[in-house]
Amino acid sequence: MDGVVVHRTGDGPGTWAMGSLFEHLVTADQSAGALGVSLVTQPPGIATPLHRHTREAEALLVLEGVVDYVAGEQRVELTAGSFLWLPLGVPHAFRIRGERPARFVSMTTPGGLMDLYDEVGVPAAGMHVPGDGEGLTMPEEIARWNEVGPRYGLEVLGPPIPV
Repeated sequence: MDGVVVHRTGDGPGTWAMGSLFEHLVTADQSAGALGVSLVTQPPGIATPLHRHTREAEALLVLEGVVDYVAGEQRVELTAGSFLWLPLGVPHAFRIRGERPARFVSMTTPGGLMDLYDEVGVPAAGMHVPGDGEGLTMPEEIARWNEVGPRYGLEVLGPPIPV
């Protein structure tokens, strides 16, 4: 199966970052740089600052949960079955809402952005959202984001979506 990637959910590998699980479905290395895809599970309350990517376009397919999303001038609520395409350079932020985690497929093209999560997070010891004492502390991780993010073309533009 030269170049073909088959991945079964739950097989890993994964990364714990942002209090979340990023399970790698296909990496930039596996796709000759063309694509990066992860299955992401994030608990309620997780939020990103307003930011943009200067090298990749992104897409999300929500499988479970509620994701409050700002993309450019639009604010939308994404629920199971919602798909979002985010062109290169569009400012965006999101917050996981509701009582249960959100699960979504996150895709980037080209694929190198998924490596950012590996650098700021830690290898997942299991295919679950990290519990207490698992992963890095938030101050440790934020320091890594500030150091590593610019190398990946990540530009922070503002605060997260309010609670």
